[in-house]
Amino acid sequence: MPVDRPVPSADRIRHAATVILIDRDRADGPSVLMGMRGAGAAFMPSKYVFPGGAVDAEDDAPCPEALSDACRARLSAEPLAGATVSPDALARAALREMVEETGLTLAPSADDPLLFVFRAITPPGRPRRFDARFFLIDARNIVGDRDDFSGACDELSHLHWVPLSEARALDLPFITEVVLAEIEALVRAAGYGPLHAPETVPFFDNRGPEPRFVQLS
Repeated sequence: MPVDRPVPSADRIRHAATVILIDRDRADGPSVLMGMRGAGAAFMPSKYVFPGGAVDAEDDAPCPEALSDACRARLSAEPLAGATVSPDALARAALREMVEETGLTLAPSADDPLLFVFRAITPPGRPRRFDARFFLIDARNIVGDRDDFSGACDELSHLHWVPLSEARALDLPFITEVVLAEIEALVRAAGYGPLHAPETVPFFDNRGPEPRFVQLS
């Protein structure tokens, strides 16, 4: 029979990881993979988002090829009070959530790792709060058919590749709009060459009563 899971406190901030998957081989130009959360979802209902979710205990295992040393150092900066998380756990959560929510498997490498590009903490007063790290990676790291979403769970609907030039016309959370603007600049700078992490990582810090915006170097 189903087991009732405890509902997280609205004040509890959980570590989370999100993947921004960019396909620069599309006829419509560089495109990002997005899906829509259900209307009944407690967090961001009916909004288009990137695949991602909370870090689980089983995610805390070595993931040496997924991250560069620079990204590891940035991921370790400004931990939540009393709640640290390893860079490996964040990388594994990102890869696991990608499989669960899209059916796609990623194989990052030392030459083409996950790039830590953004961090945001959900403001107080929301039914769910997350300390989300956003990772960017090229769709060429997908194992298999990048259009095969048959293995996806039902957490995201309308999964599809959205041209970056059109993505901000979707019904998006505010923070997703901000992240997309940052990603467009990174993709434009890279052209068809290797993607690179930004010189500093934007961080919307909503841990305290007043919002704080900083750059992680």
